[in-house]
Amino acid sequence: MHPMVKPALRRAWRSLRCVQFGITPAHAVVVSPVDPGTGELLALLDGTRGTELLRAEARARGLPDGHLEALLGRLAAAGLLADASNGRPGKPGSGAGSGAAAGAAAGAGAGATVRDPLRADLASLSVVHSEPDRAVRTLAARRALRVQVRGAGRVGAMVAALLSAAGVGTVEVLDSGRVEPWETAPGGLPAEAVGERRATAARRVVRRWARGGTRAGPTGGATGQGDGRGSPGLSLVVVTPRDGLGAYVPDPVPAGPWITTGTPHLYAGVLEATGTVGPLVLPGGTACACCLQEELTDREPVRPRLLAQWRSGAPHPLPACDLALATAVAGLATAHALAFLDGDLPASTGARWEVSLPLLEWRAERLRPHPDCPCGAARGGEGERASAAGSAQDTMAG
Repeated sequence: MHPMVKPALRRAWRSLRCVQFGITPAHAVVVSPVDPGTGELLALLDGTRGTELLRAEARARGLPDGHLEALLGRLAAAGLLADASNGRPGKPGSGAGSGAAAGAAAGAGAGATVRDPLRADLASLSVVHSEPDRAVRTLAARRALRVQVRGAGRVGAMVAALLSAAGVGTVEVLDSGRVEPWETAPGGLPAEAVGERRATAARRVVRRWARGGTRAGPTGGATGQGDGRGSPGLSLVVVTPRDGLGAYVPDPVPAGPWITTGTPHLYAGVLEATGTVGPLVLPGGTACACCLQEELTDREPVRPRLLAQWRSGAPHPLPACDLALATAVAGLATAHALAFLDGDLPASTGARWEVSLPLLEWRAERLRPHPDCPCGAARGGEGERASAAGSAQDTMAG
């Protein structure tokens, strides 16, 4: 083992015997008391030394036998310890030696020369997860996942690109028609894709941002059709319709097969300068599209008549989808998707987050399972089933 204090957390001494790791309240940890010898030993926990060498360093400073182990135990319990010998699975030459080198470079700060595009993602995961090797295992687990993005407009194309860039193994994009000029965006479909088939253009974007270890789909890259041949089951469906109505008021009909098969799905989109992220639906555990429609009908009996008119005919020819708002929605939706794929239950689980121009104040609405909905979430107990689903995802990610 080559122990190191997680380099992503900045270190500052609050006093001569009290050190703080991290700045933000969500992840900062204070360690106290710290005597001078232990403080010197802390400075050596940069991943370049194995435990035997660290024991010798501790003895040279007059620290008693077992002091190093006690310090490492304290740091591990506080979620501050990482093992540089793990490296990142899937990288060429990864192993104990290369992992130690990567850890040493990570602790070297600005002078580090490791050229790993997922290095910052790994650092973020190390902050989020307390276990020393959880970040490495989580990033490796993403390679085995298969996510389907349904819709390749401004929001959907960016979500697909971000998921691919974050290390998700297989990202499929389903859509029809051809790219319109107003659907292009930085980070999404490029300007040169105008007139091209949306699925083809989106597949190229996904392939461009794919990281090492990405699984090739049936077409030799991230797939555009999602026929599932030779690929694992869907881990998640992200519904990002170009006409944001399908995300703002989800249609229960397309969601029927996902409810039947127990496939988790997340809605995200922009409608009339209003962005939405959620709900993340855990079939049988949280409110689904049908639950939401039933609830809206209870509040406003005329709602079915309105929905029938809004959903009928051709999609709206020119959605009001602001570029910056679409980017914000795509980023938040991807972050929620990754949190779920990594084994957590994000705030969109059974809830919807909404933001509107020009004030851009995010609002959250909790969605309850409807007793008349055939999905069964209301009868099964939302909290219990959601927790069980979270545990299942944690097992998968681990």
